[in-house]
Amino acid sequence: MNAAAEAVRAADARFMTSAFALGRRGLGNVWPNPAVGALVVRSEAGAPVVVGRGWTQPGGRPHAETEALRRARSLAQGATLYVTLEPCSHHGKTPPCADAIVAAGISTVVSALEDPNPEVAGKGHARLATAGIAVRTGIGAAEAARVHAGHIRRMREQRPQVTLKLAVSADGKVGLAGRRPAAITGELARERVHRLRAMNDAIAIGIGTALADDPLLTCRLPGMAARSPVRVVFDSALRLSPESRLVASARDVPLWVLAAQSAAPDREAALRASGAEVIRTETADSGRLDLGGALRCLAAQGITRLLVEGGPILAAALVMGDLVDEAMLFRSSTTLGPQGIDALEGMPISALTRAKKFEPIDSESVGSDRLQTFMRI
Repeated sequence: MNAAAEAVRAADARFMTSAFALGRRGLGNVWPNPAVGALVVRSEAGAPVVVGRGWTQPGGRPHAETEALRRARSLAQGATLYVTLEPCSHHGKTPPCADAIVAAGISTVVSALEDPNPEVAGKGHARLATAGIAVRTGIGAAEAARVHAGHIRRMREQRPQVTLKLAVSADGKVGLAGRRPAAITGELARERVHRLRAMNDAIAIGIGTALADDPLLTCRLPGMAARSPVRVVFDSALRLSPESRLVASARDVPLWVLAAQSAAPDREAALRASGAEVIRTETADSGRLDLGGALRCLAAQGITRLLVEGGPILAAALVMGDLVDEAMLFRSSTTLGPQGIDALEGMPISALTRAKKFEPIDSESVGSDRLQTFMRI
């Protein structure tokens, strides 16, 4: 590669990194659409200048590309557009971004990844090339695959990307004997969890955790209440009480309860009367919810990124079902003793941390705790 080509590639990588940073602003807030970032860059006096920035807006519209073009206005003529996912080429609830790019006079599009959506799947890039626009693809592809993992998983497997979050004591426990909750991690770790909630479309727990902890599952960082995800409870028999904090707040923050077809209609009626949504789904031979079917139900509702916060039964079932894509373990120096509740029901935590299907990708201090992140290989 000659010096000129290396300079172009370096510039592409730099601007794509900025586009990813923009796109992440939409994580958890744009489903069912992907959280895309875009930059319009033109050359002025021989130097690149950013003249338009965009990211997918709340609810998924407008798209990042049209937002960046709107801000660039006439300066988009002859400029380069950097975008973290292939521009759409089909008429949905908005016109195709590819058409807007052509109309704006963009000369070059640098796209990180082809969109797996079958309505796009290369058609956006082809539309641009047919219009005479130079298209460069693959810059930042690995990062794009991670940022857009929820969208990709939903398109290819009809389920959301599942992140399992566990707060684990030094001796591998997540609660006290009798399934009583325990404060395990410190304040900084809890703040990080609230940030995670804001970056996911939905947050899920099992009915056991709902009954034992009576949680809210909202994002309680200052000014971030509106970024609270959809709350989901796996509750085959509809045992969730209408008096719980989850149900009491259902008119303010969406609450979806996944239930078996056999669950009592009067229980459903009581939950719906309080503002909760009840979604009937399949059950496994055990009588518990079929997790694969439940995840497909969530994807059908538009959920692309699901954060699972507990408890041990649901966590273990997801691990056993090969349905965990990312695991985030907040490890404390606190010990809870041999009578405490194991993080994964009926299996050691090493079933996750040492599984061949997971790769440790990061380890960092979060206050007095340590966060370890594992990704599906």
